[in-house]
Amino acid sequence: MKITLYDQTGAKKGDLTLNKELFEVEASQSLVHKYLVYQQANARQAIAHVKNRGDVRGGGRKPFRQKGTGNARQGSTTNPHQRGGGSAFGPKKWQTFAKQMPKKMRKKALLGLLSNKAKEGQIMAIDKFELDSPKTKVFADLMAKLPVERNLLVVASREETTLRTSSKNIKNAKTITSGYLNPADLTKYRAVLFTEKAMQDLEAAYTKK
Repeated sequence: MKITLYDQTGAKKGDLTLNKELFEVEASQSLVHKYLVYQQANARQAIAHVKNRGDVRGGGRKPFRQKGTGNARQGSTTNPHQRGGGSAFGPKKWQTFAKQMPKKMRKKALLGLLSNKAKEGQIMAIDKFELDSPKTKVFADLMAKLPVERNLLVVASREETTLRTSSKNIKNAKTITSGYLNPADLTKYRAVLFTEKAMQDLEAAYTKK
């Protein structure tokens, strides 16, 4: 499978052949969903925290005497059913929502997503993006010339800092490195733009040696 290769001005430069091991993988919706849940669960932080009956103030003596009041007997004002009492079974800040997923399953789900993008013609590539200093306008002009319908995910290498900085303030674009490709970004952003260096890094990381 071949995709169009552009230069940093947005002009067509030629074609780039995609690696079959990366972009011709059968996708599994259930596997992609599992990977997405895995990612979101591991990113979740426990913020909510409630006090149980041992954490709230009070409870040093009975709220009223045991007999003769006509009410049900009560031992403490900190009981969960008392006003101002502690909460039972509430969320705690030390909770963990982390999930486990084998590395091979994550790889197959990710490559399946990339393969679907390639089939839909949403994978593009540029040869390089080199400037003396980061320029948002230069990247905006490049993006305007590319066949981007809605939004764009840019995949750069770790060394291509100029590209990552130039695209930082573009509202409908996001730049990540090839090592941080994830299902949340691939499902959110419709078009994906690789640099040639990022494509090489991806092949080195995911192809068989």
